[in-house]
Amino acid sequence: MNRRVLLPILAILSCTAMGSTQAHKPILNVLKDGYPGGHASPEGAACDLARAFIGKDASLFKQTCIEPFGGGELRKSYEQFLKSTAQGMRNEAKKRKPSPGGPKSITKVYASRSLSKGGPSSYGYAVFSFKDVKFVDVQVALVNGEKALNRTMVIQDASGKWFVFPTPNSSPLLSDGLNDESPSTKEIGSVYSLKK
Repeated sequence: MNRRVLLPILAILSCTAMGSTQAHKPILNVLKDGYPGGHASPEGAACDLARAFIGKDASLFKQTCIEPFGGGELRKSYEQFLKSTAQGMRNEAKKRKPSPGGPKSITKVYASRSLSKGGPSSYGYAVFSFKDVKFVDVQVALVNGEKALNRTMVIQDASGKWFVFPTPNSSPLLSDGLNDESPSTKEIGSVYSLKK
């Protein structure tokens, strides 16, 4: 084939391929607030954690967090954290006025990202049979009008469901480099097609 004819055809094909890739983003189901929930995606688990604190919902908090794993002090301190945090939510729910520094609503959710270091994911798989370890940055509006960005560590368990690990610092090997990651820039709408 003539080279002059071949180059335009290749250009058209590459543009078509790029367009179809951009048009066929994975679908992410969202709840009434416009953000995902549940265990099907890392973003859904991270948003449910934010919702649990917003609604002072100890039951949702427990369902969203990964079950205690490992042994020894790690497991013991994690179990204690889950209990005390759930109790704190119940106490907060009894107050007439919410705490000014408490979350009021989700305002922005970024697409999940893998940690730059491969060690945490390998460690999670080898020691606990976790399929993946990622993080999600979730921005919330606070009761006092300010905004806060929460970096949420999420784990895909052996069954393929995503859960939050709310105390990443308690397992340095599992969270190595988490707080050194750059700020997230891709909001979920640029990566997924959001569907209500």
